[in-house]
Amino acid sequence: MKLHWFSSFWLLLLYFICASFAGRDFYQILGVSRSASVKEIKKAYRKLALQLHPDRNPDDPEAQAKFQDLGAAYEVLSDEEKRKQYDVYGEEGLKDGHHSSHGDIFSHFFGDFGFMFGGNPRQQDRNIPRGSDIIMELEVTLEEVYSGNFVEVVRNKPVARQAPGKRKCNCRQEMRTTQLGPGRFQMTQEVVCDECPNVKLVNEERTLEVEIEPGVRDGMEYPFIGEGEPHLDGEPGDLRFRIKVQKHPVFERRGDDLFTNVTISLVEALVGFQMDIAHLDGHKVHIIRDKITKPGAKLWKKGEGLPNFDNNNIRGSLIITFDVEFPKEQLTAEQREGVKQLLKQSSVLVIYNGLQGY
Repeated sequence: MKLHWFSSFWLLLLYFICASFAGRDFYQILGVSRSASVKEIKKAYRKLALQLHPDRNPDDPEAQAKFQDLGAAYEVLSDEEKRKQYDVYGEEGLKDGHHSSHGDIFSHFFGDFGFMFGGNPRQQDRNIPRGSDIIMELEVTLEEVYSGNFVEVVRNKPVARQAPGKRKCNCRQEMRTTQLGPGRFQMTQEVVCDECPNVKLVNEERTLEVEIEPGVRDGMEYPFIGEGEPHLDGEPGDLRFRIKVQKHPVFERRGDDLFTNVTISLVEALVGFQMDIAHLDGHKVHIIRDKITKPGAKLWKKGEGLPNFDNNNIRGSLIITFDVEFPKEQLTAEQREGVKQLLKQSSVLVIYNGLQGY
């Protein structure tokens, strides 16, 4: 009986030790596999950062904790060295930058005993004030949407630095009771503040790298956590770059499809033609028409559109609309007769209401 209890105790002890070392599952938090690329990790983070931001989930009491877990997961898995260390030693191995803290396995376990049964020490006060978020429009070209790009943005950010002296902080309203006499009391509201180290805001220049992912859509946001306006008594807000795709002189985007117009001559419309269209990345799209092309005719080139943002292996279509330019000079009587003989087309004059069906 004693042996059974002893074995159960050590099994339970081993379970808590393993749980302590494992920490949070950053791959599960981001919803990616352990073999995910840095690009996949970045994409998953940006998508979840918009969904889980506390400002968008005011009714969720766990919103702040989820958002902090997401930030911690991204910070580790997007860094090659930290990710290697995490894969081997888990989250606990990141604390000291190495696994040396695991040397005394029993002191580590009992040192965390209160955490395991008494709450999470990493969970910060959800009432911490935050600085304002900053939303900036980032204009990108259709070429960048097609191929992707890395854009460097120089940011002059005010950063809090320690300064001499003290300052009043964490000010709050408190009720004070004063005895005026036997059985007589007066309650007054007073502002009570703490004494904090003085700080000053200093502008620092930082270069932020924004990855323009292929297929990015107009209005999408790229968040940079903690790069917004500072707060002297709390955390800085976030900086979010909102994508604005510039108009292109040749192509128009509609979802993942690209549209363009090509003007051909009347001769080409009748006898056919060959041509190349320079695409957004410089490659040529070859077009062959060996039949009559009517004004307004459309030609679909599948797979020549934009890459899908969620799956770059899927591409939209390039839709080409043909316009026909008629000769500007009038034909002579002889030329008119020649055209009639050549086309051998009788009159097809039909009068009808072309607006029907609209």
